[in-house]
Amino acid sequence: MARPTRSSKATAGAKRAASRNTLPGRLNPGMACDTAFRIIARRHLAAVLAQHDSTCRGDPDALHEIRIALTHLRTAIRFFSPMVDDAVRPEVWAELKWLNSQLGMVRDLDVAIERITSEAGGELAVIAELQHWDEKRAESHRLLARALQSARYRRLVEQTSNWIESGPWSTRRSKVAIRLRRCPLAEHARAQLTEWERTLLRRAKRLHKLDVEKRHKLRILNKRLTYSIESLEDLFAGTSQTKQKSILKQLRKAQKSLGQLNDDARGQTLAASLNEAVPEAGIRFLDRKREKKLLQIASTAYRKLNKAKPLRSSDLTPDAEPED
Repeated sequence: MARPTRSSKATAGAKRAASRNTLPGRLNPGMACDTAFRIIARRHLAAVLAQHDSTCRGDPDALHEIRIALTHLRTAIRFFSPMVDDAVRPEVWAELKWLNSQLGMVRDLDVAIERITSEAGGELAVIAELQHWDEKRAESHRLLARALQSARYRRLVEQTSNWIESGPWSTRRSKVAIRLRRCPLAEHARAQLTEWERTLLRRAKRLHKLDVEKRHKLRILNKRLTYSIESLEDLFAGTSQTKQKSILKQLRKAQKSLGQLNDDARGQTLAASLNEAVPEAGIRFLDRKREKKLLQIASTAYRKLNKAKPLRSSDLTPDAEPED
C-alpha cells in the first residue's frame, strides 16, 4: 500500500476540521451568515485541494481550476467582511495571496504560450521563440511544484481550514459580532451585492480612459461580483434564477474581455524578460485594434448591466412576496 504524501495528509486534516462541524448541504435565504460562510468557504477550499496533485504534475487545466477556486475563496472572505475580520484573518489572507502569486506566474506563461501557439502557423522563427517560452514555463512550474509540496503550503491548508471552522471571528461576544454572525444570508447578500455592483458600474463609466493598472482593478471588482453571485447560486430559483443568469452573462462578457486585455499586458511584461533571447517577443502582444474591440465589448456589457434591474431581496428569497 502506498504511503500517504504530506500534501494528502494536509487534505485529510482539512476534511477532519470540516467534519467537526456538520452543516447543511445547501444555502438558504434565512441561514445565518456564519453558517453560510463556512459552507461557501469549505466548497472553495475543497476545490483548491482537489486540483493540487494534478497541478503539481503540470496539468495547465488543473492549474487554471485551482486559481479559480482560490479566487472564489478569497472573494468569500471579502464578501463576509467585517464578520470574519479577526486577528488571524490578515495572516490567512497573506498566505492565500502568496499561493495565488505562485500559481499566477505559471498561469500567465500558459496563456502567453497558448496565444503564441495559435498564431504560429508553422513559422520557424515562432517555433524557435516558443522554445524559450517553454523553458521559462518549465522552470516556473518547478518552483510552483516545490511551493505546493512545501511545509508552508501544508500550514496554509491547515490554518485556513481551522480558521474557517473556528477562528476568533466565530466566538467574539460583542453585540456587533453576534449580530453579524446571526444576520440572515439574504439580507447581507443583497446589501453587499448592491454595493459592489454600484461601485463596479461607477468605475466602468470611465473604462476607455483607464490605464492598465486601473483597468486591472476594475477587472478584480468584476470578478468579485461575478464569483459572489455564483457562490450564492442555491438562493436563486424560477424568475430570480433567470435574472441571475442574465446578470452573470453580462459580467462574464466584460470579465472575458478585461481578462484578455490583462493577459496581453502580462504577456508584454513576460516578453520583456525574454528580450535578450527573443528581441521581438513583446510585439505580438501589442495590438491596438484588438484592444479597441475588447474595450468595446466590455463597455457594451456594462451598459446592458446598468439598464438591468439590480438584485433585490425578493430575488434572493424566491418564496417571498414580490417587492413593489
